[in-house]
Amino acid sequence: MSNAENTTPLIQIKGLYKIFGNTPEKVLPDVKGGKSKDDVLAETGHTVGLQDINLDINSGEIFVIMGLSGSGKSTLIRHFNRLIEPTEGQIIVEGEDVMKLDDKGLQEFRRHKMSMVFQRFGLMPHRTVLQNVAYGLQVQGVAKEQREEKAVQWLETVGLGGYEKQYPSQLSGGQQQRVGLARALCTDAEILLMDEAFSALDPLIRSEMQDQLIGLQESLHKTIIFITHDLDEALRLGDRIAILRDGKLVQQGRPVDILLHPADDYVEAFVKDVNRARALTVDTVMKPQSLRISAETIGEALVEMRKAKAEHGYYVNNDGYQGALSIDKLEAFDSSRHGDAIDDSVWETVPGIQSDALIEQVIPDTLEHDLPLPVLDEHGELQGELSRANLVEVLSDQSNTEAGEGTRKPTLNSDDVKESA
Repeated sequence: MSNAENTTPLIQIKGLYKIFGNTPEKVLPDVKGGKSKDDVLAETGHTVGLQDINLDINSGEIFVIMGLSGSGKSTLIRHFNRLIEPTEGQIIVEGEDVMKLDDKGLQEFRRHKMSMVFQRFGLMPHRTVLQNVAYGLQVQGVAKEQREEKAVQWLETVGLGGYEKQYPSQLSGGQQQRVGLARALCTDAEILLMDEAFSALDPLIRSEMQDQLIGLQESLHKTIIFITHDLDEALRLGDRIAILRDGKLVQQGRPVDILLHPADDYVEAFVKDVNRARALTVDTVMKPQSLRISAETIGEALVEMRKAKAEHGYYVNNDGYQGALSIDKLEAFDSSRHGDAIDDSVWETVPGIQSDALIEQVIPDTLEHDLPLPVLDEHGELQGELSRANLVEVLSDQSNTEAGEGTRKPTLNSDDVKESA
């Protein structure tokens, strides 16, 4: 997943309403007044698609919009490029209100700014794979040789080099979706709209496509708006997630926020069966490290630990993190050794873990060591620590939720933690 920067949002959706019917403007005041979707339909024959949607989407992030069938998620994504016209609201992309674009401006916007990947691939059966991928560039007026050269490059990027002369009917579903992805990427559009793009694929191919999208995003840094009804997919792909219900936005936030702090019973029903150990990363549950020790001698380390009132700390020298120090072990050394340099006879070998690792991957090491594990970033710098207590806290909370209110909550022990993985 990408790390979107905290800058002005690339896309802003403000006060978006969509009502389907003959006279939606007449019905709009009732919707704004709080009349229910069912009552509006029964009294007016109009269907409320979206109600007061407000979203900020940052450049370079994968923003997932999810909900059950009928929640409005596919209606919403079609507003981004005005395949559906809103009843009211603003769609602002890079400071420009898309609603104010004339026909020519909207055409250019769709050709150059946004590309779409469809659930059923949307390939043209009479065109070869190469021609399908190059189609967007053809529409843009790019010369044949140039667009085909670029199409070949994108086919190789998605793992379909050598399939240029094949036709869609000769490909598997997963291969066809790779062609669809290559076609969307080939136009160099900054924004990708992906509407249930992987839901027609079998689970194994779907997982492979998710992996490929994550890998591509690490180098491309596109802004991706991804629609899904699958929470596992949303948690795996999304930098942030918005959940819709009956056309209303009920919660938005980072995956960890959705998972640990569901806004209502509807969201809680989504998250209750998720295996947190496979969904949460270390950095979402770690605690600040107790103490970073850079002393050169046993005595200096003791001074640092006593001053900080710390029972343990992590020894770091010019070569990075080396091991953990416990005050009990340091105090056991005779004072005559306080001038000795800290080496592997002093520190305890406690493995460092990566901040972006899944909890599932670090459970064995966490259970094996009495001291918390130091959490390191990609440069080897200390970020925090993960203890058994941290794991128990986050995983037992799920057990408590499943137990239900009014039920005595079970205690989670090491065996439970192992089982959850």
